[in-house]
Amino acid sequence: MNRSHRFWAMTSNLDDLTAEARYYDYSSAANPLLQKLITPTPYRAFSPDFFDQAGGTEVLPLDVSSELETPWAATSPALLANFVRLSRGELKTSVVATSQLFFVFRGRGRTEACGCLIPWSEGDFIVLPAHGEATHVADEDSAFYWVHDEPLMKYLGVTDASPRFAPTLFQHSKAQEKLDEIAHDPVKSKANRVSVLLANSNFPQTRTITHTLWCMFGVLPKDAVQFPHRHESVALDFVISCKPGCYTMIGTELDETGMIKNGKREDWKPGASFITPGGYWHSHHNESGEEAHVLPIQDAGLHTFLRTLEITFSHPGHDRTAHISQRP
Repeated sequence: MNRSHRFWAMTSNLDDLTAEARYYDYSSAANPLLQKLITPTPYRAFSPDFFDQAGGTEVLPLDVSSELETPWAATSPALLANFVRLSRGELKTSVVATSQLFFVFRGRGRTEACGCLIPWSEGDFIVLPAHGEATHVADEDSAFYWVHDEPLMKYLGVTDASPRFAPTLFQHSKAQEKLDEIAHDPVKSKANRVSVLLANSNFPQTRTITHTLWCMFGVLPKDAVQFPHRHESVALDFVISCKPGCYTMIGTELDETGMIKNGKREDWKPGASFITPGGYWHSHHNESGEEAHVLPIQDAGLHTFLRTLEITFSHPGHDRTAHISQRP
């Protein structure tokens, strides 16, 4: 029996072929979120206390899969964020993902991955491509914020991916130098967000750190307010540094002044992380008297390529970053 005949023999049973077929009226699924066919991304905050706990090296997934109703760990539909604590010594990590990002929250060491030996210290960013198995060696007590897109791969049913970029190190000194340049520019410093967009030369269209991940290293100046804005991609925000008096307001409505109505206040602490669901208004406030730094990571590389990313500002007169909107 040739191959085509074997295929027909395997698929000629109509009961088997039609068993999973379903037929719905369009209106019954026009808005899956509103009709509760799919669960919304939850708002959730994660305490930084993990980083200061005793117990040695450990990885803590920031998992909300029970709310997302996924059979795999996830912090957003496409991404999984993790707190990583490294005692002096070695840690091996491995996930099935197209992209992995490690932010060095504290410490110093090196990572061996993809045939490279990557030195790192506090404030650096390491990005690894598909199937980036890695061995991390800490020279002192260290900590990472680790984000990857394994949930996206699991949803797609993909178990293999081709690397789209080489392992890349973004040094804190260079990112800080660029941030200082922006912060002292008379025009750019007036933008809603005073930030450095970290990008990879392989993705000139999206200007993102990988083809799926978007990452921004930002400063919230003292006495500043980043007015309410919203976007479709879920933001996984990580607080790098701050003093008491920094916080985020998040909600679904605006009042007559363009500020968030009946919002939830999330006070910042260094090492804290929180999920900002897509479509939620959020504003950032610094009443501490000192600068603060924040790191939002999103799956906006994917959204930008799909031409679905749009950022809306409640105070457009205060925004000078219209280039990040994909709408004409």
